[in-house]
Amino acid sequence: MLHDELAEIIAVLRDLGGDHACVEAKRAETKLPKSIRETLSAFANTSGGVLILGLDEAHGFEATGVKDPAKTEADLAAMCSENLEPPLRPLIGTHRFEGVDLVVAEIPELAPGNKPSYNRGTGMTQGSFVRVADGDRRLSPYEVQLMLANRGQPRDDEQPVTGTTVANLDQSLVEAFLSRLRRHRSRAFAHLDSTAALQRAKVLIGDELSLAGLLALGEFPQEFFPQLMLTFVHYPTKSGPDGRGGTRFIDNVAAEGPIPVIVDEALIALRRNMKRRSTVRGAGRAEAYEYPETALREAVVNALVHRDYSGPSQGTQVQVEMYPDRLLIRNPGGLYGSVREENLGVEGTSSARNATLLKILEDTPLPGSDRPICENRGSGIPAMLAAMRDAKLSPPRFADDISTFTATFPNHTLMGEDAVRWIASLSEHGLTDSQCHGLAMLFHEKTLNNQAYRNANDLDSRIATEELGDLVARGLLVPVGGRRYAQYNLAEDVAPAATDDPAPVKRRADRREDILIALGDGEATRADLVSKTGLHDRTVTRWLSVLLRQGLIEATEKNLRSPNTRYRRTPQRTFDEG
Repeated sequence: MLHDELAEIIAVLRDLGGDHACVEAKRAETKLPKSIRETLSAFANTSGGVLILGLDEAHGFEATGVKDPAKTEADLAAMCSENLEPPLRPLIGTHRFEGVDLVVAEIPELAPGNKPSYNRGTGMTQGSFVRVADGDRRLSPYEVQLMLANRGQPRDDEQPVTGTTVANLDQSLVEAFLSRLRRHRSRAFAHLDSTAALQRAKVLIGDELSLAGLLALGEFPQEFFPQLMLTFVHYPTKSGPDGRGGTRFIDNVAAEGPIPVIVDEALIALRRNMKRRSTVRGAGRAEAYEYPETALREAVVNALVHRDYSGPSQGTQVQVEMYPDRLLIRNPGGLYGSVREENLGVEGTSSARNATLLKILEDTPLPGSDRPICENRGSGIPAMLAAMRDAKLSPPRFADDISTFTATFPNHTLMGEDAVRWIASLSEHGLTDSQCHGLAMLFHEKTLNNQAYRNANDLDSRIATEELGDLVARGLLVPVGGRRYAQYNLAEDVAPAATDDPAPVKRRADRREDILIALGDGEATRADLVSKTGLHDRTVTRWLSVLLRQGLIEATEKNLRSPNTRYRRTPQRTFDEG
């Protein structure tokens, strides 16, 4: 880790007044705190993180230091190797900061095939932790089981269901399924009779139905698994039931049957409860639902197909909750395999927890259509994001917490009149369309990260990073969490006071005078100017480039990227002349 990055992380901790999801600071003058094992396990089981030893959180993250950094490094490395299973190999180093020594460890996330990381002394069930917000939480036995299952290919969907036979199948679904198999996969299925074809497709395991076969083609799977269904609830307020008016919900639906029927019933319930909004299209107006149906269908299918079907989760249904400001779709079981929150939406990214169920549904058509339930191509979430972009809506927010996965759809137009008026009031020239979309997302939400920005604008990571960096340099955004774990907030001087009635922003977009005043009659490095002005490093860098181009300052070295380069005012020109 670079010293500048460490300084930035500590500055963020002090501003926040607490630890960050990916950063933990602990006081450790003479020995390692006992809770370090929990933090190491939590970082390794989540997304990795940074451990800083020598900061006192209780006193505003004061740099108290460690007395013997070499011994502390050795003790920490030994703990990672000897007390954690599997052994961890963090990058550990000592940094001089504010006159004391800090020991900093960068803990990588473990590969899915090696999780969970746990403390050997207390065992896997009691010694496995996960990072939640700024703390460490012990994993439940169910979450530990999920991580162990993710080490290989789960086979829960292939298990035979005792007491079932072909008589429990929906004959119309079976006929459509077999017809499609024989048309599209003729080499494997055209010459087989119905029973042999169902066995080859693993709808039948011997004479009994597989769980996948029952869920995809069964007449009424809930006869055997009452909770393997979908519930839809439409709440009257943003927080749920209306306690004052006594209205618990506006609509409440239990969608049962095989997955094709559940998807159909869920979409009917959603259409019935969605409002329609008018948008101007060319010379006329077009009516559209609050949420595009394509996005909702893909989200519902994803929840049903990729949920966990192991024994401990068979009492939990897929839940769809509609509120005035959002729609939430939640399923048991987090992301599986190589799919992570940060690569959701990347075309072709796919890892099937229920491979057999997915394969069956690939050849199972939706009711009244020849279109299959799913395509098994990793295209579901990209299609969902594209539908939201086309409708000018904010992209859904995804949250994975091991035991559940949630997709939340905000209910607002991304570039509504208020957002457009607010962006115009910033008086920033040269913003790209995607940067305007990112600002509009922050107008409606509290934070933004690289993944959400990419999803909203269909950009690759490099361009998204450049554009977000430019917004930071313009003083519009403030990164939180350090470069590697950055989220972005609106700068205080640009944030609207209230989204219901956003007032025009009054801000000083031009920072040339700040830089020139900080330079005075002397010389200063870029780091000196950051310290004197309180501006972000990217902002200082941007305005130094402007001042150099206008001839108002000069550099002492040709290599402007060097931290040793110093800047001074040019005597022949003044700010007014520039």
